[in-house]
Order: sequence, then structure tokens, then C-alpha cells
Amino acid sequence: MTDGPAGRRGPGEPQPWGGVRPFSIKTKLGALVVVSVLITTGLSVIAVHTKTELRFITIFSMIATLLITQFVAHSLTAPLDDMNAVARSISHGDYTRRVRENRRDELGDLAQTINAMADELEAQDGQRKELVANVSHELRTPIAGLRAVLENIVDGVTQADPETMRTALRQTERLGRLVETLLDLSRLDNGVVPLKKRRFEVWPYLSGVLKEANMVASARAGMASGSGSHTRTDVHLHLDVSPPELVAHADPERIHQVVANLIDNAVKHSPPHGRVTVRARRGAQPESLELEVLDEGPGIPRTEWHRVFERFNRGNVNRPHGPGSDGGTGLGLAIARWAVDLHGGRIGVAESERGCRILITLPGASPAPS
Repeated sequence: MTDGPAGRRGPGEPQPWGGVRPFSIKTKLGALVVVSVLITTGLSVIAVHTKTELRFITIFSMIATLLITQFVAHSLTAPLDDMNAVARSISHGDYTRRVRENRRDELGDLAQTINAMADELEAQDGQRKELVANVSHELRTPIAGLRAVLENIVDGVTQADPETMRTALRQTERLGRLVETLLDLSRLDNGVVPLKKRRFEVWPYLSGVLKEANMVASARAGMASGSGSHTRTDVHLHLDVSPPELVAHADPERIHQVVANLIDNAVKHSPPHGRVTVRARRGAQPESLELEVLDEGPGIPRTEWHRVFERFNRGNVNRPHGPGSDGGTGLGLAIARWAVDLHGGRIGVAESERGCRILITLPGASPAPS
């Protein structure tokens, strides 16, 4: 394998010359000793042939050796000063500074490691700030709506009739959905959610998920969405399961999260009176499952496929969401990927002639130990 930019090597890759770099610190220190000995020996030979006093030769040797040592020491300590300054900036919350990676020795490797750490910390800090901004935005809308309803009741503007209380209940439910999403995100990070796999029939299960999606959308229609869930009632949901008696082995609750989030995302991106199809087929292994969710929206550019399931990613198109959506938190697809990963499956964007096609593969039942 060859070196990358600036002599980079992957972890565990063998170094040339038996593990010694041609410009390593050990090589430089060894060269310093050899040069010092050669200078002293050369000056001693000159002193013998020219009959120069030994004290002058000793002084000249010391001066030359000190100059060379100072040059080598400066070349080694200057990068350390730069790294120390960058590390101090990182400790104070400034993740923008980087160490120059212009060396091909151990200090160059250390500079790459520090820069990689700074990149990761900067990304995490950006995600944290974005999380605070998104959660603040998502909480503000339902809280403001609930407060307005209650203030109207207290001030006597409206009566606490069933319709008014249903409005307050909807706002409270929206808060509950957001909190549940944040709890899922916390479980995702901590990895504390166990799988409860069981065998189930796919057709009635997915049929129930689609009916629930339709009911929830109808219940939310006519009110502003602050939870990121769609309020579209013009999009038709279609289920295609083959064979009809198809069975799968998975955690139904987690798969419900996956399908519901994918449907919600597909409906948001659908054109008026569009169609979203949920397709299920038998996988290659016993009780394995292949799921597809297809919409008729603008689709996702291939350059964005790798970012679709990142947290807070809301798409990079001019009008990514249809009527009745505020864009959501950008967490739904990240949670869907997490649930699929828990099963040991795969999820990704697949080729499609029209719209977006998300393909999920679930491995099914694990083989019984022999």
C-alpha cells in the first residue's frame, strides 16, 4: 500500500524498512549522533595532520555539534508548540484551528490525529447546537398553541367545551410525540434498547401500520404541525405484499418505527394526490424480509444518498416538503436506520425511475445452534 497525502498511512499498516520511517524522529536523532561523531573525528584527524592544538579542535567540535543539535531540536519542538496551541484552543471550545500536516514522522502522525479529533469535536458541537435549535423550535409551537387555548379559557374568551379541550389535547399529544422522539434518540446513543423479535404475518401487520398513518394524518389535518409529522390527506397509501401469506421474524415495535417514519417522509415529499407504495417481499433467508417504500416526489440526488439517514438532515432540494409539513426535526430517518441496524439489516436509497425508493433488508430468524 502506498502513502496518502503527506505520507499518511492507515492504522496498523506496516511502515517501510522494517517499521522505521525514513524521516522518523529516531532516524533524525541517530543521524545527529553520527554527524556529531563524524565532525569530532574529522576535526581530530585535521588536528593531527596540521598539528593544531587539541583545545581548539574541541571548541570547534562543541560549537558545530551545538549548532546542529539546536537545529534538530527546533525542528522537533516547533510542531509541539503548534500542537499545544491547537489543543489549548480545543479545550476552550474553539474547534476551528488545525495543526499543519507537513511532516512525515511521528509528529506528522500526531498532527493528523489531533486534526481528526478536532474535526470530530467540531461536528459533534455542530450537532449539539443544531439539536438545541431544533428542539427549541419544535417545543415552542405546541407550547404556544396550548398556552393560547388555556389563556382563552381562563380569560373567558372561549368555553372549556369538548372541541376546545380536544385542541388542547392535540397540542399535548404533539409534545408527547416530540419527547418520545428525543427518548428514541437517547436510546440510540446509549444502545440500551433490546430487541423483542417474534414471528408475525406481514400483510395484516403492515395493513395496520398504513391504517394508523391515515388515521393520524386525518386527525392532524386542519391544524398547524409543530411535531414534523405530516397532515397530508390527499396522498394515497398503497400496500403490496407478495405472497399474501408472507411471514417475518423481527421486532414489530421497531419495524413499526421504521415503516411509519418512512411513510411520513414519503408523504411529505409527495406531489398533490400522489401515491406512496409499501412493498414487501420474501428475503433470501428463512423468515427474512425485503421492504420498499416508494413515493412519486422529486427524488433524492445521488450525491445526497449517503446523507439521507444522518441526523437533522432535511434534504437539499428547493422545496423538499409538500403542503402540510414544516420539515420536521430530521431525526425520523436516523431513527429508522438505527432500528434496522439493531436487526443486523440494511437500509438505503435504491435506484428508481420516479421519486424516491428506500430499500430495507431484514435478516429474519437466526439459525438455531447445532
